[in-house]
Amino acid sequence: MKEDKHPSYGPVVFRDRSAGYAFLTRSTAGSDETIEWDDGQTYPVIDVEISAESHPFYTGKARVVDAEGQVAKFEKRYGEGGQQA
Repeated sequence: MKEDKHPSYGPVVFRDRSAGYAFLTRSTAGSDETIEWDDGQTYPVIDVEISAESHPFYTGKARVVDAEGQVAKFEKRYGEGGQQA
């Protein structure tokens, strides 16, 4: 097997600053910035813009489409039966 073919794989902290959430996992991604974790060890930290803690789909703050308003607009334009007046 060839040496130095694969990137290094080690512990990394991913931090979502908008949600104040961070988690420790293993990754091939690296960073020059470090953070001290709860266990007293220092790990590379990567800041992400969005995570499961801040994503609208996972937090339940997703935008709801106003389907009833669209139906009312359609009926106003075309009438109850959908025939153009």
